[in-house]
Amino acid sequence: MSFEEYAALARQLAEQRRAGERDAAAESERRRDLHATVDYLHQRLTAQGHRLDQLGRAIGIDQPAGAPGPTPGPSGTAPGAPGSGQPGAAPGPGDGGSAGAAGAPGRADAGAYPQLPAGEARLALPTAVSPAGAGVPAQRAVAVDPAVELELARRMADEADRHGQQAELLAQRPALLPTWSPLARAVAVYAGCGAAAGVLMLALVLASGVGLVDGFTLGAWICAGLPALAFFGGYLVLGQWGRPAMVAGTPPRYLPLGFLICFLLVPVAYCGYLLLVRGLR
Repeated sequence: MSFEEYAALARQLAEQRRAGERDAAAESERRRDLHATVDYLHQRLTAQGHRLDQLGRAIGIDQPAGAPGPTPGPSGTAPGAPGSGQPGAAPGPGDGGSAGAAGAPGRADAGAYPQLPAGEARLALPTAVSPAGAGVPAQRAVAVDPAVELELARRMADEADRHGQQAELLAQRPALLPTWSPLARAVAVYAGCGAAAGVLMLALVLASGVGLVDGFTLGAWICAGLPALAFFGGYLVLGQWGRPAMVAGTPPRYLPLGFLICFLLVPVAYCGYLLLVRGLR
């Protein structure tokens, strides 16, 4: 071999070495990017878990109890651990099992060859049925690309964030008249309680007409008793069903406005009743 051939071979080897170094650097950079993405997704999922716990506590749902731990086997090892001798134990290198695609987490369809009894495993390999009827070894699943899986996880995390924001918006609305403003809700609640008190007032008026209730008692209920019942009823309704699940503090209940509505509505309703009766006569 001449000197020129040696020089060309040396240049070729040097070029292959530089290409290998470039490939190794690119692979190292890709791994660093994957690890950074994994850390970022882990932080996002942890924050989402904490936020879901807060939402659950706000709406009165306790965190579900954790799954019961594994029961120790006869030798003190848990079922599913290598060497435990229990059903479901993960096969080790010397157990006749297979790692690789079968050990990929989250891939139930990426299993190895089907498990066979010890006697049959030495006689035949698992086969996949072909149209011609010939038995061929079953093929393993294609290796998973970590970048694709991380991108899918990121999209699902974005979707979880979107649903979490929708849940927060719903949690900031009260159960009673959720689309109404706080002022309109308070007016509607106090007016409804006042209308219910007006119905009771009509019942008292009819009872007074047949002599069951005297005039003093009727006046006391119309001027003070029924308006007070309507006011406190509206106050309790707003406190129970007019408070959003995730609003810090106590929402306004507009006490002066409710007092004015209830203590004016019942007497005004009584005056309107009197005018109606006199007009019909």
